[in-house]
Amino acid sequence: MDSLSQITLGAAVGELILGKKIGNRAMVWGAVAGTIPDLDVVGNYFMTDLDGLLFHRGISHSIFFSVIGAIVLGYLIQKLYSSRFHNAIAITSKLVASLVIIKVVSFLAGIFSNESAVIIASILIFSLLILHVNRKYLSGTWQRPEVTRGEWQWMLFWVFLTHIILDCFTLYGTQIFAPFSNYKVAWGTVSVADPLYTVPFLLCLLAAAFFSRESRMRSRLNHAGLIISCLYLAFTISNKFNVNSHIEDELQDASTEAYRFSTSATLLNNILWSCTAESEEYYYIGEYSLFDEVPVDFHQIEKNHDLLNNRNTDPTISALRWFSDDYFCITEIQEGLLFNDLRFGMFRDNEGKPAGYIFSFLLTENEDGSYTMSKYDRDPKNDGRTNFFENLFKRIKGRKMS
Repeated sequence: MDSLSQITLGAAVGELILGKKIGNRAMVWGAVAGTIPDLDVVGNYFMTDLDGLLFHRGISHSIFFSVIGAIVLGYLIQKLYSSRFHNAIAITSKLVASLVIIKVVSFLAGIFSNESAVIIASILIFSLLILHVNRKYLSGTWQRPEVTRGEWQWMLFWVFLTHIILDCFTLYGTQIFAPFSNYKVAWGTVSVADPLYTVPFLLCLLAAAFFSRESRMRSRLNHAGLIISCLYLAFTISNKFNVNSHIEDELQDASTEAYRFSTSATLLNNILWSCTAESEEYYYIGEYSLFDEVPVDFHQIEKNHDLLNNRNTDPTISALRWFSDDYFCITEIQEGLLFNDLRFGMFRDNEGKPAGYIFSFLLTENEDGSYTMSKYDRDPKNDGRTNFFENLFKRIKGRKMS
């Protein structure tokens, strides 16, 4: 899931476990811990594009990390609070946390193309940080929290574990058994960013933060946020079963001869779903909205697997096939071959025609016949995606009978 959802979940779990003892500090530490597994993206700066792709949602999203990470970080937090350099460390940590929050705001602003929101949010966040630091650390009123190392570790374990469980609901895949197995858990019931999951949850959490730690209302609001978010995830599971049943009927009616298919909710909603199906000769990609009144229009795609050399033995191709769950096609472009992961669907232009795949990777053939993968970003202006969100919301409303 997106960073904001994980921060919210982490803060709520922190409040649930330690809120009565340390108040808002439980939310803060839960929020910080909720971002830690996703720091594996830092590996992109030190790894090849392929290694970075495979490393994301790997060891940092495993049960093993939930245990070891909780033990180590819980020990460090206790050491932090007992250190004579606590003030300097705490101020630095909260500065880093503020930068993380600004990054989340930047991510959301990028979705809605609102750059001014980043500037306003940055000014507001840093102003609050300065006021907080002055009141808490420079006035001499700070008190050390009465929390044992074991209690820190118990809270952190559940924050890490709920983080990886939430990511399992997306289609990207989470290697929860790493490093012992690279098996990916990917239920695909919810989009990587879904405001119906995040917004009610976040509002309950923010409201709870304004009550004292002894207040029943604080506890009730936090519990309400957790319950609402869990119920929504339960709804997405039920919804996916219904969508899959409908898609299966649609594939039969369309005579596609598909022997397997994958479905996933599209960005920001759980109403419009993308479907990728496979037959012996072709792939089929279609979209289904719960408000559709007409059959699904499946787009037939050539596999073009024969364009690859040694597709069963080449390490790069094997890794990409594992990542895509073997839902892939190959297309030729001037720079080389594109490996297209079909599970996430495709972009469509303003007329609704296919205009490229959401996940594509450029393959460069080496002299020995092996391949090197690199990231491939298509310029939105070149494929008619300038009105992507407008077209998305229009498609969510459903295709009506003429």
